[in-house]
Amino acid sequence: MTTPIRTLIADDEEGPREQLRAALQRLWPELDIVAASRHGVDAWDDFLAHEPQICFLDINMPGLTGIEVARRMGATARPPHVVFVTAYGDHALAAFDTGAVDYVMKPVEDARLSQAIERLKARLQQPAPDLQALLKQLLPMAAATPKARLIQASLGREVKMIDPQDVVYFESDNRYTRVVYTGGEALIRTPLKELLASLDAELFWQVHRSVLVNSRCIASAVRIDENTMQLTLKGREEKLPVSRQFQGLFKGQ
Repeated sequence: MTTPIRTLIADDEEGPREQLRAALQRLWPELDIVAASRHGVDAWDDFLAHEPQICFLDINMPGLTGIEVARRMGATARPPHVVFVTAYGDHALAAFDTGAVDYVMKPVEDARLSQAIERLKARLQQPAPDLQALLKQLLPMAAATPKARLIQASLGREVKMIDPQDVVYFESDNRYTRVVYTGGEALIRTPLKELLASLDAELFWQVHRSVLVNSRCIASAVRIDENTMQLTLKGREEKLPVSRQFQGLFKGQ
């Protein structure tokens, strides 16, 4: 019996999202569509939850663009094969035509989607290619992620204004997010999932489902055993866990 191929699709417009889902189910019934995400932040969260082998990502989505999501996925231990979904005339099309990454245009046509499917079937026999250099080049072509503003944290009667660059790490804490920064710590109500969309992905690395760390504050990544890794932070005693999914961030040379 053939093992279903876990697949994620992401588009902030319901019509194109459902059209793509129906077309994939018709043309490639072996696919198991594990998530149909409504925007970029959901796509990233669904990817971590389901670890799909294939992702169809709309380029322009609110929160995180498809390109930003693909960059995050590419840094995990098991990056997926990615197909971008784009509108006609998108500036990124010229880069896609190099053949390094596949795309389909909206509205999705069966003939073009069938071509992408045949390429995916061939590529599934190999590890997903490293597209980080290309994706970094494409980032300016998609809608920009809003820059993080000062973080407002309530400390008794005081509202503390924290510059994101002063944050050492964020950690989910029940209904709150713990903010550890140079000089102290505080709790905010903004979930980690929402913070992802406003923080600089080059600076803040997700290393666990519940932890975002300022990469400038990392002293070293220590492997405890085959499946366990911890981060040592500059000038701090606490250690941070690194999930198996994110150990690809620390490949070494």
